[in-house]
Amino acid sequence: MKILMVCLGNICRSPMAEVIMRAIIDREGLDWEVDSAGTESFHIGKPAHSGTIKVCQINELDASTHIARQFKSNDFESYDVIYALATDVYSEIRRFAKHPEQMSKVKLIMKELYPDRNLSVKDPYYGTEKDFHQVYEVLVNLCETIMLKYRYPK
Repeated sequence: MKILMVCLGNICRSPMAEVIMRAIIDREGLDWEVDSAGTESFHIGKPAHSGTIKVCQINELDASTHIARQFKSNDFESYDVIYALATDVYSEIRRFAKHPEQMSKVKLIMKELYPDRNLSVKDPYYGTEKDFHQVYEVLVNLCETIMLKYRYPK
């Protein structure tokens, strides 16, 4: 299983989701891979946001080595599932699709908890440390749900 987490800039939400998912994969001994990307180019090559690094560190996870990258068209072929962390990100991913069927791999991550609603993980970029903690808690719940969904498919 190869999972890609995608947000706008790849410095807040998606690297946090990547680090959380990687910890769950390691804890469960799964032969899965996880990565992250952003739909926009403005943070390419930059580290994770200091709030992401701090909140992960507080929770004994390391996001300090993260380097932001942009989503690319060949990610559709490289990953089994692509999680958009927000509705605008889902829409942006569409512009990378060369064929409509590529979008079948793309899922709005909040639908894992609220399947009948189109919700986004809040972007903590302009927020406070409290916002980063709230996003962390939401992402832990989402990543645990994702692990259970694919580890024990119905």
